[in-house]
Amino acid sequence: MKILLATSNKGKVKEIKSFLKEYEIYALSEICEPFEIIEDGSSFKDNALIKARAVYNKICELNLQDEFIALSDDSGISVDALGGRPGIYSARFSEPATDEANRAKLIFELKELDLSSSPAHYTACIAVASKFGEFSMHGFMYGTAITEERGENGFGYDALFIPNGLNKTLGELDDDIKLEISHRSKGLELAKFVLTSIEKKFNRSKFIKSSN
Repeated sequence: MKILLATSNKGKVKEIKSFLKEYEIYALSEICEPFEIIEDGSSFKDNALIKARAVYNKICELNLQDEFIALSDDSGISVDALGGRPGIYSARFSEPATDEANRAKLIFELKELDLSSSPAHYTACIAVASKFGEFSMHGFMYGTAITEERGENGFGYDALFIPNGLNKTLGELDDDIKLEISHRSKGLELAKFVLTSIEKKFNRSKFIKSSN
């Protein structure tokens, strides 16, 4: 069983490959030409399933459904002082939507409220689509959003987020520490149960075919 990620985001691909080392994982761009997926859901779960379903449909178009499953991640940061924004719009918070511009807008909006920090949390929804069905699971990480960029590791809002119990931003942490505590890792840890089950079904299906 191989996993096709519903993303070509290098940061996400790196984290997922690092966490799921036991699987053969491909970025979308390695298998086909990346295509636009309209994320018009109202929650992280909605959008994660939309992406996983779209990529699985592409897998079927390529007649690879007996070899691949689709895995997607929809994630973002929710800042209490901003009423939970940017939330599901984290990746497209600014215009044009770049990591740098998104962070700048978050900093600006907190400073407009005369704040230098606010409680915040990250959410990640991991979704899987395969010939055996669709599945989703969530991971969370709580902490504080700040208005000073610190650190150059990670991506997205990592330089502005200090996890609870630490005094460094995600952008200042080593990759292995971030991998242990991140919202994405927590979601992927739950996804392992689903992946193990699907892999067993793949193997059983192959065994039945070879026996006929």
